[in-house]
Amino acid sequence: MKRQTMFLKMITASLLRRRSRMLVALLAIAVGATILSGLVTIYYDVPRQMGEQFRNYGANMIFTPSGSDKLSTDAINKAKGLIDSNELVGTAPYRYENITVYERPLMAAATDFEGAEKTCPYWRIDGEWPSKNGEALVGKETAETLDLRAGDTVTLVYDLEGQTTAAKPSEKAERNQNSLEFKVTGILDTGGNEEKYIFVSIADMESLTGKSDIFDMTELSVSASQERLSDYAEKISSEVDGLSARLVKRVTQSENTVLSKLQALVLLVTIIVLLLTMICVATTMMAVVTERRKEVGLRKALGASNRSIIFEFMGEGLLLGAIGGLLGSIFGFIFAQAVSINVFNSSIQFHWILIPITILVSVLVTGISCVLPVRSATDVDPALVLKGE
Repeated sequence: MKRQTMFLKMITASLLRRRSRMLVALLAIAVGATILSGLVTIYYDVPRQMGEQFRNYGANMIFTPSGSDKLSTDAINKAKGLIDSNELVGTAPYRYENITVYERPLMAAATDFEGAEKTCPYWRIDGEWPSKNGEALVGKETAETLDLRAGDTVTLVYDLEGQTTAAKPSEKAERNQNSLEFKVTGILDTGGNEEKYIFVSIADMESLTGKSDIFDMTELSVSASQERLSDYAEKISSEVDGLSARLVKRVTQSENTVLSKLQALVLLVTIIVLLLTMICVATTMMAVVTERRKEVGLRKALGASNRSIIFEFMGEGLLLGAIGGLLGSIFGFIFAQAVSINVFNSSIQFHWILIPITILVSVLVTGISCVLPVRSATDVDPALVLKGE
């Protein structure tokens, strides 16, 4: 029988003979490893989870004109190309024009409705989102003013000469106006200025005004940290002519603050759990050493070296650490998955790298915990112990 096999058999038999105490130590290690694995998984997955939650509060980056009156499609696309496509959640360009409805001066906004759904998930629609040309979304305040509901039709009038007041039907030809009829598919409720606008598609706005490829601003929702967003903004502003990128601070700063505090809390809890695990393992191993004082004294009297005694006790502790770490890495994922589903309502991915990391940390923590108990074992005086003192 090889020496390593004999050593493993010896420490395994020693653990089995003291199942109750060793089970307590194993349970402590497994619980500590479970918390460690689960919290580390949550720690690294929190930015993604929180980022998804914060995307519900709207865009976190805005493109505005720089050195020119309007934004062009080419400039917007070039700026979007500088952002990692995996991090870009949605983009919604906006164009604002003065129009009249029933001789009332109002503001119309053109946007990409598919992009707006992604960048503004907090918008509440009484009805449906427009899905084709000729359909409009009316803000709640404007709908109340015009007495409009979902399913009604409304005619938007645009003064091609730039006037904001309505003309009488007989004067329409002289005033050079253009008008389009829209079906109201939904009423928009946001609690903000959006309730004052009538939203139409970009193609409909171009048909109404006779002008194309001009935008006042673009909102973007990007799933990235504040530092990465700042880097994107600086790069876009410096490399794209006529366009300036800036962050929506109320969203990005809040996200960064919450993430920092949450990660600090997770790190603090992890450290505390590891310290408690060390105390529990050290206490258990100290009790085991006390029970085996006569055995240690007899072995030393027969010529066993301190080194062999250290190897045996440390081997028992490290084996417990490895088993506890393996169990903890499995149960840790289950724990992290439960937290993620209940808190963030989404699942997480299993990171295989956490298995060796959790086992390594568990073995290290157990090894440190065994230092004092093992040291006390080497201090046993065979003469005193064998005399029953």
